[in-house]
Amino acid sequence: MTFMFDATLHRTEVLAEELVGRLCSAGLTVATAESLTAGLCAASIAAVPGASAVLRGGLVVYATDLKHGLAGVSARLLDERGPVDPDVARELAAGAVRQCGADVGLSLTGVAGPDPQDGHPVGEVYVGVSLRGYQKVEKLQLEREIAQMNQKVARQFIRYSAVNLALSTACNCLEG
Repeated sequence: MTFMFDATLHRTEVLAEELVGRLCSAGLTVATAESLTAGLCAASIAAVPGASAVLRGGLVVYATDLKHGLAGVSARLLDERGPVDPDVARELAAGAVRQCGADVGLSLTGVAGPDPQDGHPVGEVYVGVSLRGYQKVEKLQLEREIAQMNQKVARQFIRYSAVNLALSTACNCLEG
């Protein structure tokens, strides 16, 4: 399990470097709106030398009310479906673009545990990418991967896996 977590951390570094390179080449900027990762995605991007040319900033919207107040997610959507939802991820990504004045918005919302949330299991994650009107949302289900991990390791594995999915989805969107 330690190997799996170490590989996940290494992948985060590789993907962050790739995203920064693609954004630099395209002359685009990025911002994040993060719930379960609480700034980890933005920090991973910022760790790359040259990131200041592309990283505008980010919103840490860990509390549900901040998803509405800071990122502009529909209060009705949050009331009806809760924060772990593909449409919430979509609105968070658009909110990152809008609030930070970026070209690309990345969003991450889900359940890192230790307990399920509003009927969603630990390990369910949604990431969103917003790029000049184009939006993409991806879902991650990690229940099987974390089944034998202790809670602390599982929580970190979920958070870094979410960051990796957001970074790789953004890279794929920039490629197409």
